[in-house]
Amino acid sequence: MPVSSKRWAAIAVPAAASLMLAASAVPAYALDSYTIPLHQPVPITAASYENKEATCADIPASQDGWHFVLPGNSTEFKKLTVTFEPGGTQEITVFGPPTEKHAYAASAAGAQLTAASAVVEGGSVEWFNLSHTCPASVTPSGTPSGTPSGTPSGTPSSSTSASTSSSPSQSASPSSSVSASQSGSSTPSGTGTPSSTASSPAPVTGGGTGGGDLASTGSDLPVALVSTLAAGLVAAGAVLVMRRRRTQS
Repeated sequence: MPVSSKRWAAIAVPAAASLMLAASAVPAYALDSYTIPLHQPVPITAASYENKEATCADIPASQDGWHFVLPGNSTEFKKLTVTFEPGGTQEITVFGPPTEKHAYAASAAGAQLTAASAVVEGGSVEWFNLSHTCPASVTPSGTPSGTPSGTPSGTPSSSTSASTSSSPSQSASPSSSVSASQSGSSTPSGTGTPSSTASSPAPVTGGGTGGGDLASTGSDLPVALVSTLAAGLVAAGAVLVMRRRRTQS
C-alpha cells in the first residue's frame, strides 16, 4: 500500500527535528577531534620541573603556573583536563595566548600534577607537552615565597630563663666529729709496756711521822697537817661556845 505524501511528511518532519537536536547536543569539535595524553610522566611538581619561567600568562604569583603546548602547527586544544593533588580535577576550554595550541593551568603552590589529557582537533599528534612551569614566587598573604613569616630562628627569645640557683650547691657542713685515734695512755718509744697512765696520779712523798707515802689531795699540804688544823678549829669553836654560855648565866 503506497504511503501518501501527507503521511510521509508527518513521519519525516519529527525525525529530522530529532536529528537536529541530537547534533546540537554534540560539541562541534567532537566530529573530527581525538584525545591524546601528556608526554611527560606524572606526578610532577612545578618547582621540580626542569623548565621554569617567571610568569605563565595571567596566573597570579601566589599559585603555581603550568604551560602546555601542542607539537606542530595544525593542531589546536579543544579541552584540557588536569588533576592536581591537592586541588582535584580541572577542565579548561579557553586557550592561548598566543594561539589555541597553548594551554595554561593554575594550582596551589607545591601541588602535584597527577594526571593530564587533552581533546584536540586537526593534524595527527600522539601527545602534548608540558612546556614549562612557573612556581609560585609569593605566598597568598603577599610575602615572597621562602621568606620566614615569623621571628628568625636565630633570634633569642625575649624572656631569659635564669637557671642559676641563689643557694650554693657545695655542702658547707664539714664533719664535726673528729675521731681521736690517739690512746689516753702514753707509751715511751723505748719500752714495750706503758710505765704510767693518764688516769693514775704520781705519788707524793710527804714529811709525816709515818715516813710512808701519802695520797695527793690536790694541794701540797699533807693529810696530817690538814687534820691538825681541823681539830684546832673544832677546839676553838668549843671554847667560844663555853664562854658564851658562861656570860649568859
